[in-house]
Amino acid sequence: MSRDARWQALLELLVERGRLDVDETAAELEVSAATIRRDFDRLAEQQMLLRTRGGAVAHGVSYELPLRYKTARRASEKQRIAQAVADLLAAGEAVGLTGGTTTTEVARALAVRGDLASGSPALTVVTNALNIAGELAVRPQFKIVVTGGVARAQSYELVGPLADGVLEQITLDVAVLGVVAFDVTHGAAAHDEAEAAINRLLCERAERVIVAADSSKLGRRAFARICPAESVDTLVTDSAVAPETVRRFEEAGLRVVVA
Repeated sequence: MSRDARWQALLELLVERGRLDVDETAAELEVSAATIRRDFDRLAEQQMLLRTRGGAVAHGVSYELPLRYKTARRASEKQRIAQAVADLLAAGEAVGLTGGTTTTEVARALAVRGDLASGSPALTVVTNALNIAGELAVRPQFKIVVTGGVARAQSYELVGPLADGVLEQITLDVAVLGVVAFDVTHGAAAHDEAEAAINRLLCERAERVIVAADSSKLGRRAFARICPAESVDTLVTDSAVAPETVRRFEEAGLRVVVA
């Protein structure tokens, strides 16, 4: 296992468990305890975790992986979800895209759609995510609108009152939300309240709302609520979703697309 792959695995385990032991983690990843100690030390230097005697703990109470460490998690599922979302969007629409790994894949799927290769514009994309804007800005057939705001290092998203000011002046055909949790009772949510506020405003400005979320995020809740489930028109998820979960969302009035 390469160092980058090992670090990603360590950070994913830390997100799931909150605390890791050197010897147990070494056995799980099939490497030496000395290797894990070095990895923990390097990640601590980058403020990605806190070292403890014999292990490591998540850095801070509301620990969140930066986007660059999350891009490979459930990659194939996210790509399938992204393609299904892209198929739901029509040429000429104004589309809002929040930040996140799944919505980044949606942007990439839109970029290679043959029927969006030309137009004036073929699609209008409004986003507060710097990485999404950067990927699509090279497509001259797309009109890209970027909100103002202060950039969050974890997600490349712009947040704050400057972003609010732009979003209050526009209307959208559809908003595509990337979320960290989506539950019938508690709705769609994010880790950060500033991101949630921008995502909520995108929903309010849109005629319809699509949540793009892999099955691991369903039935969960997170700190900052974006919107209630009844504000969402369509949920696009992957084939690992439990039938009971699909049924609950459908009973709440959502269309569920399984990719």
